[in-house]
Amino acid sequence: MDKNLIENLLVECWSSETSTLYSKNNPARGQCDVTAIVIYEYFGGEILKTFINEQPHFYNRINGDRYDFTASQFQILPDYLDLPSTREEILNINFKLKQQYKILRERFEKLLLKKIVIKRLETKI
Repeated sequence: MDKNLIENLLVECWSSETSTLYSKNNPARGQCDVTAIVIYEYFGGEILKTFINEQPHFYNRINGDRYDFTASQFQILPDYLDLPSTREEILNINFKLKQQYKILRERFEKLLLKKIVIKRLETKI
């Protein structure tokens, strides 16, 4: 997995439709829940959580490595507790998350497929 590529794709996908806390100055803000699910579905591994001011923060572990694609929202990185979580736990937090997740997943899939096609075309040229 190319971490930089994934981060860039996610930044392109995030918007106020994928998190009510989104801002252009801090696009990762509030995106941890839906992002952790999308990364889990595409790359496997585990969904993990920690707590910041008593609120859950979600991220992933893939092949033993921690990936927090929304860490840029923080001035100081959280203390990662690596507590197990699930897609179901996240989607049951509030009713908006299911729609926000669907939007992020659709956007991510389109951009990822586009990047794959472009890379294949570049290797043939």
